[in-house]
Amino acid sequence: MAQDNSMLDGTIASVDASIRSLNLEDDMRAVLIEPWREIQVALPVLMDDGNVRVFRGYRSQHNAARGPYKGGIRYHPNADLNHVRALGMLMTWKTALADVPFGGAKGGVSVDPRELSTHELNRLTRRYTMSMHHVLGVNRDIPAPDLGTSAQTMAWIMDAYGSIHGHTPGIVTGKPIELGGSLGRAEAPGRGAAIVGTRAIVDNGSTPEQSTVVVQGYGAVGSSAAKTISEDGAKVIAVSDVDGAIINSRGLDIDALDRIVIEGGVVSDFADADQLNNDELLELKCDVLIPAAIEDVITTQNASKVQADIIVEGANRPVTSGADEILVDSNKQVVPDILANAGGVIASYFEWAQNIQVFNWELERVNRELDQLINRAYDVTRARAEQTGSTMREAAFDVAVSRVAETIKIRSYVG
Repeated sequence: MAQDNSMLDGTIASVDASIRSLNLEDDMRAVLIEPWREIQVALPVLMDDGNVRVFRGYRSQHNAARGPYKGGIRYHPNADLNHVRALGMLMTWKTALADVPFGGAKGGVSVDPRELSTHELNRLTRRYTMSMHHVLGVNRDIPAPDLGTSAQTMAWIMDAYGSIHGHTPGIVTGKPIELGGSLGRAEAPGRGAAIVGTRAIVDNGSTPEQSTVVVQGYGAVGSSAAKTISEDGAKVIAVSDVDGAIINSRGLDIDALDRIVIEGGVVSDFADADQLNNDELLELKCDVLIPAAIEDVITTQNASKVQADIIVEGANRPVTSGADEILVDSNKQVVPDILANAGGVIASYFEWAQNIQVFNWELERVNRELDQLINRAYDVTRARAEQTGSTMREAAFDVAVSRVAETIKIRSYVG
């Protein structure tokens, strides 16, 4: 019977399956599974009321066989060592599948950023950076924004790191444009999800113009995915955010909805739509469902109610291992997160390269090269799935694990 494993257990299970599929040596497993370095720090921060609060911060550097560690920093109450360990491991496979020269890492602070003022978040971020700077670096570990952090957070990290090591724009990606950030970086995760979603529609014998799409989570990833896939011709009929969900079976006006959100509104403020709750949204009849918010939104409790033919994992592991089995058994196609969510790290690679070269790219070049790499990753995943008769998730992990394992062998860490 399908069960909902933790994110860490589910990721390890996928890697173990690939180790068996690829007939890798037994001593390779520990090198692929175990994080190469992990750090846990106490972060005392002076609050606006004059009191001191101590937060807990983490960085899990999973694997750097293919290049510097790369991965976001999230501010969330549930961030802990196991959480960032799982996300760091996912980053290793994401960068390998995208074939960018990075390894995988993830960081986090156990905090609800909505409860802190801007000044408090600034002080917390600088304290985190000062506690971690010795394991960060342009050729060592390059953070990026994640859940609860932003371009502003990256600006604070860059400034704090630079106060010790000198001006170093390449220490973070996802920065403001004014500080060396890349055009197209903020939209890239959603753009990548939309591109592979469109590819899956076509491979399943349909066209975007004939397809309806539902997006769960209308943040940076979800809004970009909705905009891109609608520009491809698909009809986005429903979206949601933390405050609610809306539906219009004729198709939502994404540009009008974006204007409301940009002005500080929520999706439920959009007048030309009906209201529904987030649970109902996941169960709507549609061709493509893009869960683009947080992990574990499709579980064994609701997977059988999902009516979408294609599920594109715009977020990190929005489908649990148990739910994945149910969806596959129901002949649903799941485009896994390490493929669908790779647009962000691809664009981060471009930003990092621009910083090193001290040369800025035009948006057209960023999008053109992003499209090329994400399509290439889709092609190699699809080919592996067809060759082995496996799911897209199994195929994606096979490709990623084989690339990391080969690099480990060449570098002579094992055998």
